[in-house]
Amino acid sequence: MKRLVKWPQIAAFRLARHHLLDHQQTNLVAICRNVCGVQAQVMSAAEMALWTRRHDLTRADIHAALRESRTLVKTSCMRQTLHLIPAADFFIYINALKRSRIEALATSMSKYAGMTRKDAEALNEAIVEALDSGPQTQRELKEQIVPKVGKKVRRWMEKVWSIQIFRSALVQGHICYGPERDHKATFVRVDRWLPKPKAIAEQEAQQILLRQYLRAYGPATLRDFSKWTGISTKEVRAVWESLMDELVEVSSEEKQEWILREDYYQLANSFLDDQILRLLPHFDPYLLGHADKSHLVDSSNYKRVYRNQGWISPVILLDGKVIGIWSYTRRAKRWWVEIESFEKFSKTIRNKIEAEAASLGNFWETAGEIKFLT
Repeated sequence: MKRLVKWPQIAAFRLARHHLLDHQQTNLVAICRNVCGVQAQVMSAAEMALWTRRHDLTRADIHAALRESRTLVKTSCMRQTLHLIPAADFFIYINALKRSRIEALATSMSKYAGMTRKDAEALNEAIVEALDSGPQTQRELKEQIVPKVGKKVRRWMEKVWSIQIFRSALVQGHICYGPERDHKATFVRVDRWLPKPKAIAEQEAQQILLRQYLRAYGPATLRDFSKWTGISTKEVRAVWESLMDELVEVSSEEKQEWILREDYYQLANSFLDDQILRLLPHFDPYLLGHADKSHLVDSSNYKRVYRNQGWISPVILLDGKVIGIWSYTRRAKRWWVEIESFEKFSKTIRNKIEAEAASLGNFWETAGEIKFLT
C-alpha cells in the first residue's frame, strides 16, 4: 500500500536527519555517520559542511578528530570522491563499494596500459611497503615505488595524474589519508592508523550502507542510491531487493519512492514550525543524495548550482529548497561573502543570512562583511 506524503514533511524529515534544523552539540562522528560522509574534495568545504550543522564547532575540533583521536578518517568513497567518514565505519564503506570500483580500475588500467591485476597488486604492495616508515606525500611515495615496479607500470605512472597511482590501494582499504605536512596531503597505512576492524562481508556492508543512506536521504529510489554510491544499477538492485521487507513505498508529487519502515512514522509526522535557513558550502551532502534535483532547485537556476565538471556552488537553503547561491573570499584576517538571490529576499530572510554569515566568520576566527548582489 502506497502512503501519501507532502514535500514539507519530506523536507522536515531530511533537514532533521542532516542536522540542519538546529545546532545541538552532536559530536562529529555522529554527524558524519548520519549524513553518510561529508565530501572532502575541497577540505575547506568539508569543514564548512560540519560547521553549518554545528555552529559552536572549531576547525581545531575537526583536525583533532582526524589527526589525534582518529575518530574520523579521510578516504575515497562514493563516486570515487574524497569523504570524511567515521573511522569505525571505514570498512563498511570500503567493502560495500570495493568490487565495482576495483573492476572499473582494472578495466581502465588494462585498456590504457595493458596492465594486469597482478601488476596492480604489485603496485599496491610497493605502496604499502613504502609506507612502513610512516606518513608520506604523493611525491615521496612515487619516488620510492618507481624503482620497485615493472616497466609497464612505470610507463603508466608517467601518463596519469599522481592520485590515480594510489587509487587502487585506497579503494581496497590498504591506505587512507593521514596528517597534512607543510599543507600537503599524506598517505598512511590503514593497519597502522586505524583500529583493527571486524570482518564484514560485502552484502552486509552494502545493506548497512543502504539503510544509512535511506535514513539520511529517504524517501529515495534505487536509481538515487545507484547515483549516490557510483555503483551500477544492476549491482545496486541486488542489495535493494534484499531489504524489501524493511522498506515502505511512499508517493509525493507524482513520485514513487521508498523509506525504511522504521522511519515512516517520523516522516509522516515531520513538520517545520519555523523558517530554516542555512548557508551550505560547495558539495554539501544535502545536495548530493538524489539523481533528480528538481525538489531542490528550479530548472531555470539548475546550472547556477550544479555547474560544469561536477562543480556544485555554495547555496542558500530555505526550508529544504535552494533560493540563492553565495561565494566567499578569505585573505589574511578578513573575509567577504557575496549573496546572489533567485528571488527577492524579505527583510527576515536577509537577517537570517546575515546571522549565518556572522557565525561563519566566528568559525573562521576573522572579521568580515556581507554583500547582497541581487
